[in-house]
Amino acid sequence: MTLQNRVTPLGELVADPARGLVFGNRGCLHDEHGRIRRAFAGKRWIACRLEFKGRQRRALMQPGRYTELFFLDEATAFAAGHRPCAECRREDYVRFSSLWPGPTGADAIDARLHNERLGPRTTAPLASLPNGTFVLVGDAPYLVLDDRLLRWSPSGYARAIRRPSGAAIVITPPSLVAVLAAGWVGAVPLLHPSAQL
Repeated sequence: MTLQNRVTPLGELVADPARGLVFGNRGCLHDEHGRIRRAFAGKRWIACRLEFKGRQRRALMQPGRYTELFFLDEATAFAAGHRPCAECRREDYVRFSSLWPGPTGADAIDARLHNERLGPRTTAPLASLPNGTFVLVGDAPYLVLDDRLLRWSPSGYARAIRRPSGAAIVITPPSLVAVLAAGWVGAVPLLHPSAQL
């Protein structure tokens, strides 16, 4: 059975068998039968390494435990409003904090991201957006990459279009767009290999 634990750039949880390159969580979102019952269980939404210190992952979505989530790549995790984990990605978290546009510390960062996730989306000129940002084209998420926009899917990027002029609705929270603009590079892949169309 395919679990509903893949995260889209819009932050939605979908069932898809494709594997992602980044792991994360938002707390316990599922019931004792593994059905998703809520979108989040707190403000701390993190993005982790798939592997850390040889830890063995137990069966997914066990009752009363956090819901294991998977992202295509870190750009997808950022778009959904997740930040680097302070445990398995400690160096990334410290660097991320140094690029963060405002008060730092997990509680301050998580509170701001939570407000941005729940608030209205912004519109920005496409020419001003850094690589790794997600925008809406129609009702579909597209990744900004150089002079192109790449359509997202759970298994990778496809259908590249030339980056148009004008503005677009930005999916990635504003503070994370600022981190990308500051030159973010972390230990997990920012972009899935399919981005190199």
